[in-house]
Amino acid sequence: MRTKHLALILVFLVSGCGKKQEIQCLVSNAEVVVGGQAGQELSSIQVFRKHSSAEPGTLDPHRAEGVAASNVLRDLFEGLVMEDPSGEYIPGAAESWTLSEDAKTYVFKMRENGKWSNGERVTAEDYVYGLRRSVNPATLSNYSSMLYPIKNARDIVLGKKEPQTLGVSSDGPTTLVIELEEPTPYFLSLLTHSTTYAAHRPTVEEFGPRFTRPGNLVGNGAFKLEEWRVQSHIKLVRNTEYWDNINTVLDEVYYYPLDDVSSSFKRYRAQELDFTDTILVEQLPWIQQCLPDDLKISPYFGSYYYGFNNTKPPFKNKPKLRTALSMAIDRNIITDIILGAGQIPAYSLVPPVKTYQTLPANWAQWTQKERNQEAQKLYNESGFSKEKPLEVEILYNTSENHKRVALAVAAMWKQTLGVKTTLRNQEWKVFLETRRLKTDTQVYRAGWIGDYDDPYTFSQLLHSENEMNHPGYSSEEYDDLINLAATKNAGENRLDALRQAERIMLEDMPIIPIYFYVSQHLVKPWVSGLEGNVMDHHYSKYVRILKTEPVSNNGKL
Repeated sequence: MRTKHLALILVFLVSGCGKKQEIQCLVSNAEVVVGGQAGQELSSIQVFRKHSSAEPGTLDPHRAEGVAASNVLRDLFEGLVMEDPSGEYIPGAAESWTLSEDAKTYVFKMRENGKWSNGERVTAEDYVYGLRRSVNPATLSNYSSMLYPIKNARDIVLGKKEPQTLGVSSDGPTTLVIELEEPTPYFLSLLTHSTTYAAHRPTVEEFGPRFTRPGNLVGNGAFKLEEWRVQSHIKLVRNTEYWDNINTVLDEVYYYPLDDVSSSFKRYRAQELDFTDTILVEQLPWIQQCLPDDLKISPYFGSYYYGFNNTKPPFKNKPKLRTALSMAIDRNIITDIILGAGQIPAYSLVPPVKTYQTLPANWAQWTQKERNQEAQKLYNESGFSKEKPLEVEILYNTSENHKRVALAVAAMWKQTLGVKTTLRNQEWKVFLETRRLKTDTQVYRAGWIGDYDDPYTFSQLLHSENEMNHPGYSSEEYDDLINLAATKNAGENRLDALRQAERIMLEDMPIIPIYFYVSQHLVKPWVSGLEGNVMDHHYSKYVRILKTEPVSNNGKL
């Protein structure tokens, strides 16, 4: 039976959803005809207005982190490989490629008509420069370990070799050669990530850190940077030098950074946004009833979890305490009641993908009552009790949805274990820095969206050398298995190594997996060209704004 404390918290969290019979729909979308008589007629104004969940910390493709920055960078730059609207991999800046018989050498043929936004030709050497810059420790990239499959990359990142020794080279302006340490089944998907983008060397060297500013930034994507007004908007305009400009329809794209999801919803309803990055939980019933065609929910290759600071008390060398806190969280309440948009309870870090089946914690099939009983036992064995409670802080980046989850978790810990929990929120960039430093965290919200469609993108996150290992987890056995998987060809042997690594991690419990994401967007009916895909990658080059016309009183145009 649930305690009054938890019941009151849950009533508070779900009260914003309202009762279905009280919902009133006053929506203007029904008052327009979209696409004219043919259904696909284009608007004379091709402007796409997108909600972004955060202000990008930087638009340097080799230093940026987070979904918000990645979304903008996909419009400004183009990798050797890119994706179609459904997420399938297609040629990007490279028109084709070949792979050697031993699967360790890629040869990419660059497009003859590839150009930078300043009109200069995009060459193979631009990608050599970009990849070397990405692994150079001086760049301070948070994703350089992603490039470990490339020959010598790991030694360069660790400062043992010079960037010039990286296994990339050009044979003339149109031929790029990339040598790998071992066959890497996911390598092509990795090339869609910004850490592999080319950089315009003259601009980087002339402006230094200021090369990402409007007027300075030179990219090779379908759009170029026109304005960046912090906490207001990022404005992109069509790059007429882009090799596929003839098939680009939009003239302008606006990104509006709004960490207050309720504000984005108001602006969407006021016709000031065409696309929202997410939705607020309590707004979901109204949206489902009043804007069902605008709501787009799709499976998403991402995990939502809480990280422990494993480098200091109270969680350093305390696997039983960490496990007790994990077991005391009723994930079904969070996914079904607190969130309610189809999220999947998670008992492992790695989501199911393709042929990979995860190995969840051995207590995943227990009832919540059984988990709570075991959690109390482990909590007591760790030196805590309801009379001598653990006092802990949950840190999260500013968001109503994150706050709701944190309140629920705090209530569950209080009910089951007697833990005294305080909550603290920070703006996105400050939050990332606090996590990275590990000096002022105990428990913090985290999420990881796969950078490519392979389980390794999650597994390597907790490798002791990974820059994004904010929990500070260190296990020699785990590292060995991740290193082993990196050297194996595609197949069950490689997947088994990753499963063994996850089993070790779940026994140590340096993090708390909570749920697997779904993407949740509101998209105006006049936006055409977007499709749901598991990576939730959407390129503005595919978007078209359809013509809209008001409906007259008799229902005709």
